[in-house]
Amino acid sequence: MSDLVDRDANEGDTRLLVTDFLCDALGYDKYEDLTTEFAVRGEFADYGVRIDKQLVAFIEVKRVAQKLNARHLRQVETYAVKEGLEWVILTNGQIWQAYHISAGTGQQVSTTLALEVDLLGDESPSKKTATLFHLHRSALKRNTIDELWKRQTATAPAALASVLTADTVLDAIRKEIRRGSGFNADPADIATTLTRSVIRGELLSAST
Repeated sequence: MSDLVDRDANEGDTRLLVTDFLCDALGYDKYEDLTTEFAVRGEFADYGVRIDKQLVAFIEVKRVAQKLNARHLRQVETYAVKEGLEWVILTNGQIWQAYHISAGTGQQVSTTLALEVDLLGDESPSKKTATLFHLHRSALKRNTIDELWKRQTATAPAALASVLTADTVLDAIRKEIRRGSGFNADPADIATTLTRSVIRGELLSAST
């Protein structure tokens, strides 16, 4: 891997590395599970991933020294929406990112980063392995990555901001204020203080 980065290997060499990694480290069968240049209505995803003949994800590969960016994500995101897939993987061989795609009928596409691992990063090998486990064929078959995404979504800043302004939480805060100070605050005033001074505005926008 380091050698490919040092010599700025091209996208073709990176794909060879990615194929080997998918098969040797992540348990995929090159012929049964992976389809290169997967046709998507006149365009092509670098890899289509099938598990038990069911298409479950697309993988987009970029040159090993190229930084992954939003444009690369939009490219493979479009493919996933067209095929009704929930998962896309973006990688340059060194960095692996998995995104969840939500695109209900008539709804705006929502794309969320579920995991990211840098194979040459400072994290311990055990931490990298634990993260990559969710991309392993056996884990993807059991959909453990979906559970990871749901857990992260449930405790994301925007989700917690929404919880903090729920009526039951505001009432609990009111009771705690009364217990500590003897003052019986109005829940509406508590909500105003939270939304104006405590919770960042962008979190409130994201939670609505």
